[in-house]
Amino acid sequence: MSKANGFFAKHKELILYIIFGGLTTLVNLVTFWLFELILGTELYLVSNLIAWVVAALFAFVVNKLFVFESKSWHPRLILREGLEFFGARVFSFGVEEGGLLLFMKVLGFDSFGFRLFHFIITGAFIAKLILAVAVIILNYFFSKFIIFKKES
Repeated sequence: MSKANGFFAKHKELILYIIFGGLTTLVNLVTFWLFELILGTELYLVSNLIAWVVAALFAFVVNKLFVFESKSWHPRLILREGLEFFGARVFSFGVEEGGLLLFMKVLGFDSFGFRLFHFIITGAFIAKLILAVAVIILNYFFSKFIIFKKES
């Protein structure tokens, strides 16, 4: 076995979580950006809620199937995993919403934005990018050690 294959085998779960976590973050950010355009920048918390719902549904499926390889679709297991997953995500969503309020109202991110090519980058979007790091770390620990934990 080559060193690369050995490294991947040893760290497969974390590597897959980073890949699918990145995709989940992309789904979240694109959805947030689109709804900021549709609803307006004043409703950034509503845009964040919609983005959270879309990204959480995506994340549940990819984490279950590809990252933590919980392949059973038994209704009782799905119910337990789903309740724990979305419960943990609600917690990290609360962290993100609180963080957005802090960045926007206390730190003044609501007063700036800029144009990048044809895209308008708002202060809320920048704050959301910063908060994404904390949310990804929180969600990984909840998923690995509580929701999709391997039974001994």
